[in-house]
Amino acid sequence: MRLNELSDNPGATKARKRIGRGIGSGKGKTGGRGVKGQKSRSGVTIGGYEGGQMPIYMRLPKRGFNKPNRKKFAELSIRRLQQAIDAGVLDVKKDIDASALVAAGVIRRAHDGVRLIGEGKLSAAVNLKVTGATAGATKIVEKAKGSVELVKGKPEKEAKAEKPAAKKVAPKKPEAKKAEPKKPTAKKAEPKKAAPKAAAKKVEAADDLTKISGVGPVFAKRLAQEGITTYLQITKLTAKKIAELDEKLELKNNIINDDWLGQAKALIAAKK
Repeated sequence: MRLNELSDNPGATKARKRIGRGIGSGKGKTGGRGVKGQKSRSGVTIGGYEGGQMPIYMRLPKRGFNKPNRKKFAELSIRRLQQAIDAGVLDVKKDIDASALVAAGVIRRAHDGVRLIGEGKLSAAVNLKVTGATAGATKIVEKAKGSVELVKGKPEKEAKAEKPAAKKVAPKKPEAKKAEPKKPTAKKAEPKKAAPKAAAKKVEAADDLTKISGVGPVFAKRLAQEGITTYLQITKLTAKKIAELDEKLELKNNIINDDWLGQAKALIAAKK
């Protein structure tokens, strides 16, 4: 027996079916794909076709890997922190936590905590108590001889606890008004005459607030409704007043971001 005489048992091997080799082969002409149409093309899968209606795989919601109960953090950048320090809104000598940042108007809400991010430089040593901080931001604070302490839990509850205390004190005022109803009658007639004069002076001395970068016609009207019409009034804004204006007028922290106080001082100096 020789090597060329070796063979397997009959039927043990089967040759592949050759398509497109004529009609007599059984797989000629269309090569087993049938007639014209979508299915005759390669790369077509229509297993999800449902007669024209929206397929089930498109009707079902795609939530992916997004956690429904994931935490949301308020971001505090180094640049924003430096602006607040320059404006004198934050007390650098005390520890600065989420409630202090919200009260100063540096951030709008604490959410699930404050996260320190960003790059830049700090001109003062600051002791921060935040929920999280990047490695780069931590180095910048430590380079300015400050510290970053990581705190757990929601800090927003502390800010809410201060509001009921103010509401309890408010009801005492109406009692004082009821006790002296006769005296104000004679006094009320006099201030009415003086009021128009004071109002006239304000209109005459009103400045063009739109010259301040960040103050458009809309913000100027909103500030006028609060009685703020001059550059001098803007320079005298306190941290509490800035926080109130941000909430009432929806200024989105533009007072500190665009440094309205510094711009107003520069415009007053230009007048002189």
